[in-house]
Amino acid sequence: MNMAERNQFQGFTLLELMVSMALGLLVMAALASLFKMGMNSTILVEQRTQAQEEMRVGVDLMVKDLSLAGAGLPSGGVQLPTGTGNNGLSKFGCDQSGTCHVVNYTYPANGASTNYMYGIVPGYENGVEGGASITAAPSPPAINDSVTVVYADYNFPLSQYNAQFTNANGTTVSLAASATPYPPLITAAGGLQQGDIIMITGGGKTAVGELTNLASSGNGGTNTAAGTLTFANLDPLNLNQSGAQLGSLAQVAVATGVNTNVASIARLYVVTYYLSTAATAAYAGAPQTVRLMRQVNGLTPVPVADNIINLQFAYDTYNSTVTPAVLDANQANPIGVGESPNNIQKINLVVMGQSINNWGNKSQNLYLATDVSASNMAFRNSY
Repeated sequence: MNMAERNQFQGFTLLELMVSMALGLLVMAALASLFKMGMNSTILVEQRTQAQEEMRVGVDLMVKDLSLAGAGLPSGGVQLPTGTGNNGLSKFGCDQSGTCHVVNYTYPANGASTNYMYGIVPGYENGVEGGASITAAPSPPAINDSVTVVYADYNFPLSQYNAQFTNANGTTVSLAASATPYPPLITAAGGLQQGDIIMITGGGKTAVGELTNLASSGNGGTNTAAGTLTFANLDPLNLNQSGAQLGSLAQVAVATGVNTNVASIARLYVVTYYLSTAATAAYAGAPQTVRLMRQVNGLTPVPVADNIINLQFAYDTYNSTVTPAVLDANQANPIGVGESPNNIQKINLVVMGQSINNWGNKSQNLYLATDVSASNMAFRNSY
């Protein structure tokens, strides 16, 4: 009998192929899952790093300004123009165009005296330009605060000039270098400019004014030996009020005398921190761009950090409305409850940042908190 030769090369059965394909798919799915986890971890680290960097830049700058609050100011602050002949409250957080970047931009009272410049002006629920809402802020809507800090700029050598009022209404002040070599040019980069706030003391009185014009003259080189500062009325910050009964440069001019050296002159930094929102015009419904802004004196605000979506301050304040005075820790609104900013001892700061990269619409939100001692404010021998 002839028998058919058996095939020596057998293939896979259909069942074996299906099992091997299933196993291969499982291995590929596991590898894809691991790859996705790795990518997600990379994105998460990148987002958190971005948010932390933005927050730290903003917080470091705020801490520097807050730590100087009240430096160079008279004990308790400065009375701004008030009384008979005043032209309304003075302003902060505003620029030369007349735009004010926080909702409540006038100085508060000090007891019965209105229009008072403290070393720190808390801005409870006053932290977003135009009162806008921040859509990325946590729900319920987070409170956003501003803060205004005032301190003297000792890096700029106005003290090396002899300053004299040239008229009794305090609208012009002449400067003459008191030492050689001459101090740095007062119109140079970083020098005096329109919108700066100048504090002048003389005759036992102190007042501040906004610089509306600066004319310098000198040796024609890199130094200036003389100059004239102008403090015209109706300035954007409403600080120059020569007709006001109290708190005007005219009072200092009369008390000191015309063409007589004043006791001291210094530039002040009045620094306001707040948040500003804007919609990106790239496409309809684009997310907000939220920025932490820093506005100094009457100058144009500059952005400090992006995607800061929440800014809150609380203050450790000695409550002088009770006897004996007690410490009110974490007081969010000291002015609102009748406490004086002069008694602020420490500032507690909380910032919430959001990552700039928004992969899959999943941004990362992080909090950063710190506190700053107000070493130049009122001293208490206890805490």
